[in-house]
Amino acid sequence: MTFNISIYSVDKLGRHAEIQPGFAFKSERFTDDPSDVALVKGENVQQGFIDWNASKYWPAGDAGTLRNFELRVGDVVLAMDRPWVTAGLKWAYIKKDDPRSLLVQRVARLRAKKGLDQNYLRCLVSSDYFSNYLQPIVTGVNVPHISGKQIGDFKIPLPSYPIQQKIAAIISTYDELIDNNQRRIALLEKMAEEIYREWFVRLRFPSHEKVKIIKGVPEDWKLVKLENAFKFTGGGTPTKEVNRYWDGGDVNWFTPSDITGANGIFLEQSGEQCTEEGFNSSSAKMFPAYSVMLTSRATIGAVGINLTPACTNQGFITCIPNAQYPLPYLYHWIKLAKPHFELLSGGATFAELTKGTFRRIEILTPPESIITEFVRIESPLFKAIENHLKANNTLIETRDKLLPRLISGKLSVEYLGIQFPPGMEESAHAN
Repeated sequence: MTFNISIYSVDKLGRHAEIQPGFAFKSERFTDDPSDVALVKGENVQQGFIDWNASKYWPAGDAGTLRNFELRVGDVVLAMDRPWVTAGLKWAYIKKDDPRSLLVQRVARLRAKKGLDQNYLRCLVSSDYFSNYLQPIVTGVNVPHISGKQIGDFKIPLPSYPIQQKIAAIISTYDELIDNNQRRIALLEKMAEEIYREWFVRLRFPSHEKVKIIKGVPEDWKLVKLENAFKFTGGGTPTKEVNRYWDGGDVNWFTPSDITGANGIFLEQSGEQCTEEGFNSSSAKMFPAYSVMLTSRATIGAVGINLTPACTNQGFITCIPNAQYPLPYLYHWIKLAKPHFELLSGGATFAELTKGTFRRIEILTPPESIITEFVRIESPLFKAIENHLKANNTLIETRDKLLPRLISGKLSVEYLGIQFPPGMEESAHAN
């Protein structure tokens, strides 16, 4: 997408924002202690948010000497290496309730200077205009990357400061609605997982007091090998050398980056779609909606649920629920089995959980009555999560269509009386 930005003056981003790359922290000193200072690495930065669950930490006692790399509310952070090529734009910003954090190398921090509103800067970075500028200029064969200079050379439209604030206020209203939905999703996911843990990990299922436990397994429950439990399949990739296999495609073809970069457990669409001809030319297998996609190469154990029939690349084992192993039960079992899958993964170049190993794993199989009651309780939670995710996708689509019209000046806000949303507080970078 090319924006018509002639209505406003244009200048290089580097003249109006500080662009600071992160520090080369020594990985041997990383900790897993949340009382230390969180590190923002490329793997933490997703599309529009930071995955704090993926954080490593730096000893709090040493953080004081690294103030130049400390992040503060409003800072925009940008991944500068592989994710640009493998999963598109990777940017996020620091929110009021985020933990204290430090910036790691190959991630850039953007702070507005005088005359540029920090929230407006965030709008620019989140736009297709910015993403489309950077994608063609990525360099490097082994480690594709962008530089601070390339970021700084990005030409930005510069309306007056009050108009910047109005544009940011409109977009921030959408962002707050999206964040609220995201918090609801997180609570619902936590609740659904806690019910699973209570019933099938702690074994406090209904009437458990009356059931005898034999060698850690309730009487009448079974351990069944996965090859005898449910169907599962692998994936494939249509060659990228034949353009017609991809141009105008509408077959959802998921990669691990789609799963690790997702905003929730349900996925409506893959980052890339192949054509029917491309699909038929490959070893990819189509599976039905509401299957459980498990990443099985390099990144082991990331899980997502497709909302339409789909296929994947080779980095997956996709599991198809059935009456004995319905979606809520199968999803939680696979998700919580990640440490076990990682232990069973081998490979000289990268870790891989093979289908041969997978099929020999055993799954705990409760009686039908227990499964039926569990699904009755879990299904409304899963449906609520799906509905919130769909609502968010609609909000994101609307926001992203509105943003270029605002930035270009095609949709004027000059004479609009805009109520600033509660979350759009005065930034620490206020001019």
